[in-house]
Formats: sequence, C-alpha cells, structure tokens
Amino acid sequence: MADAGSIIAIYDDYYADGKVAAKREIASQQSVGHIEAILPGETFEKVLDIGAGEGAVLDKLNERNLAKTLGAVEISTSGIEAIKARKIPSLKSLDVFDGYHIPHPDKSFDLGLAIHVVEHVEHERMFLMEAARVCKKLYIEVPLEHTRNLNRAIRMSGPFGHINFYTPLTFENLLNTSGLKVDRLMTFAHDLAYEQHLAGRSKGWVKYKLRTEFLKVAPKTAVRNMTYMAGALCSTK
Repeated sequence: MADAGSIIAIYDDYYADGKVAAKREIASQQSVGHIEAILPGETFEKVLDIGAGEGAVLDKLNERNLAKTLGAVEISTSGIEAIKARKIPSLKSLDVFDGYHIPHPDKSFDLGLAIHVVEHVEHERMFLMEAARVCKKLYIEVPLEHTRNLNRAIRMSGPFGHINFYTPLTFENLLNTSGLKVDRLMTFAHDLAYEQHLAGRSKGWVKYKLRTEFLKVAPKTAVRNMTYMAGALCSTK
C-alpha cells in the first residue's frame, strides 16, 4: 500500500510544465456543464473542490457564481501554485491535503466536488467518507469504462492513470456502501470540444455524434460498448 508521502511525491510536479493545461481547460467546461445539468439553477453559500488540480473548475465556478465562497484542497504543490496564480476572487481557502484528510471542520461546506478524483484514489470509501464528513452534499464524477473492452483500460493505467474502474452499477454501489444517499445520478457523453481535442476535428465529431445518439436510443447497451461519464449528487449523513 502506498503511503500519503509517496502519493504526494507522484503528483508534486504534475502541473508544473503546463502540458495538461489544454485538456483540463476543456474538461473543466464539460464538468461544470454536468454540474449545472444535475443541479439546475441551484447556488450555494460554500463549495469545496476536493482534488482541485490547477484550478480550471474553480475558475468556471467563480465565473458562473455557483457559490458565494469557494474552497479548494489539492495534493499537488504545483497545482496549488497554479491555483494561486489564477487569483480567483471567490476562493477563500486553499490547502494541501494528502488525499484522505481534509483540513476543515465537520459539515463546513454546503457542497463538495470530487471530479475525476475517485478513479485515482487507492482507498475510495475512506476518501468519500472524509468528504462526507466535511460537506453536506457531494457531487462525484467518474468515467464509466465500457465492459466489452475493460482490458484496454486496465493496460493504459499508469502512474497518473485510473486504478479504479466503474460501470453505472458499481459506481452507485460504491456511493451507497460509503454511506451516501444518491439523490440524482446522470450519464453524460463527452462534449464535442473534448472529443475533438482528443481525436481531431473530423474524427472527434463522428465520435461525439455516435456516443451521444447511442446513449439517447439505447442507454444500457451504450454504456457496455462505449465510454461515458457519470455524475452523482449525494446527500451525506
């Protein structure tokens, strides 16, 4: 089992060279769109971004006034420095954490966000239970791996890859067995901009159309054959 120190060391310089910035900028637009779809028209007093990366999601949340006050915790010191450089007006707290212990009191935030984090966490339930301690509600977003080609996803896992893999049922089971109450759960296809960033303009457009239409007409079959995203809004005890 990796200890917190070794995990922090893996991610320490992850954001230092800016190589992931373009992808994260596009992914942040996509993720905030998912949040708005699952929380239509809702705003909060205090929102905590747990595993905030280099702050792309925080930037969008500030622009869209989802919360009066934002907080963030991040494992990477290069991510912390990138967030500071953004000078986000509504960001009132920014802390380094070890991936499991959040330096805030019980229920001190109305909503916590864990976006593209749980698939990288060695002990998922420990992470979710700590997030639930600090936040009254949680929005958790993970990729759904299509089960017909799970071997490919596992082969691609590396130091920064996924160590946990989800289907809609295993994701919901994780949430339930972590003591969370699932209020809403939605499956999302990737946005056009994200598909084109990864696959190019023409191929990305084709993949976007295939994925979105497949999900509309045959959702259960779609998630067995193509990759999607799942977002869940959960209540905590």
